[in-house]
Formats: sequence, C-alpha cells, structure tokens
Amino acid sequence: MILLILITLLWAFSFSLIGVYLAGQVDSYFAVLTRVLLATLVFLPFLNWRTPPRTALTLMAIGAVQLGLMYLFYYQSFLLLSVPEVLLFTIFTPVYIALIYDLLARQFSPRNLLVAAIAVLGAAVIRWDNLSDDYWKGFFVVQGANLCFAAGQVAYRQCMQSSHTRVQSLPPRQTFGWFFIGASMVAFVAWLALGTPKYPTAPIQWGVLAWLGAVASGLGFFLWNKGATRVSPGTLAAMNNALIPAGLLVNLLIWNRDADLPRLAIGGAIIVVAVLMSERHTRRRISR
Repeated sequence: MILLILITLLWAFSFSLIGVYLAGQVDSYFAVLTRVLLATLVFLPFLNWRTPPRTALTLMAIGAVQLGLMYLFYYQSFLLLSVPEVLLFTIFTPVYIALIYDLLARQFSPRNLLVAAIAVLGAAVIRWDNLSDDYWKGFFVVQGANLCFAAGQVAYRQCMQSSHTRVQSLPPRQTFGWFFIGASMVAFVAWLALGTPKYPTAPIQWGVLAWLGAVASGLGFFLWNKGATRVSPGTLAAMNNALIPAGLLVNLLIWNRDADLPRLAIGGAIIVVAVLMSERHTRRRISR
C-alpha cells in the first residue's frame, strides 16, 4: 500500500496545478496530448517490442480508457468547476471500482461495497457546500472521468493476474509503454478533431505540463497501477478517495483557497478507517 500512499501525495499537487496554470488558459486537448506523449517517452526506452500482441493490445486498450479518455473528461471538468468541486465529485470512484470488480469477477462482495461507501462518506464530509451554476454538467463530466479511471484500474489489476496475457514473464517497466501508447492514440485523435490553437504562452505553463507528463503521469500511473495489484479491491477503492483531503490540503496551503479544516480532518479520518478496515480483513484472510 506504500506505493498508493506515495502517489497520492504526488498527485495531490496535480489538481491545483491544472486549475491554476492550465484550465481556461491552454487548450485542454493539447494539454492532455502533451501530458500522455511525455509519459510515453519516459517508458519507450524500456519497452519490449516483442511483447505478445494480445498483451500489448490489452495494455493499449486499458491505457486508452484509464488515461486517454479519463484525461479528456478530467481536463474539461476544470472549465466547469473549481478545484475543490472537481475533488469533491471524485468521491464516487471507489463505488465504481468495487462494483466493476465484482461485475468482472461475477460475484458480489458486500465488504468491498461497504469499504467504498465509507470512503465516499469520508470524502462527502470534507466539502459539500455551495456549488457552481454548472453543477450538473460538471458533475457528469467528472463521473465520466471517474468511470474511466475505475475501469482502467480494475482491468489492469485483472490483466496482471491473468495467465492468458502472459504478462507475468515480463517486468512491468518493459510493458507499461503500451499503456501510454494507447492513451496517446486517443489523445491525438481528440486533439485533431476538437483541439484549438490555444497553446502555453508562459514558461511556467510548459513546466507544469512537463511535470504532469513525465512525473505525475509517467511515474505516477506506473507506480499506482503496480500498487493496485498488491492490495485488495476494497483498499484500492478506498485509497482513491485519499486524494481528496490531500488535494484540498495542498490547494489550501499553497494557493490559499478556502477549506474547512475540521471537516477536512474528519473526512480524512473516515477514509483512513476505510483503508484500515480493508487491510485488516485482507490480513486475516491470508493468515487463515
């Protein structure tokens, strides 16, 4: 779980960086394309071009959904909502993870749904106050991002544990480039079809894109997905909402945005309880 915690801290800065330096200033489709292309370049030197075609196509499809489509929704949401609102509306990701995982496994796990529901409760406690006029439109755009991110995490976890993909014989760093290639294809098509000539005009904007692409996306998604294969589905669901208090805290401390600290602390504590519940159950099950 340490990988998920580290990437949560890393991604906590992404929300504010996008909201402050990119949203409304740089074409969102160009920002997405730049970000995924930089992430692809990070892993191209390690890519095993002899990866079995089925494995490569599977990873490309996962990347296209989890990263490519998710980013298209995600960046559009910052044009409709404030940073705290975007953070708030991600509270439903754990529910999607739990339900998608059970759907793929053809089973129903009340515990996974309970852990996800507790995490959602913790996130909801943090910020549920005045919302913008674009509430409903922004809400559904964020839900599109949540569904893509959730489906991608579950699919990658299943892929790494499936004997049919033959991916176990290859180090993850040699195959993860396919994930970003799939995302780049989606981002490129979207930019060609919908992009506008609204490019970065300040060095700091290019710097933010470089950081988000090479570090937050490149390193971040690799380690997050790797961590997702090492925890239970319930813990994975709950850890998705740990981004909310972390992101709000960064937004408050660095960009001086309003945040309700008591609610932040209470909501964060509830999310921690959800993670601990899942981890405790997993340890008990393994020890039997």
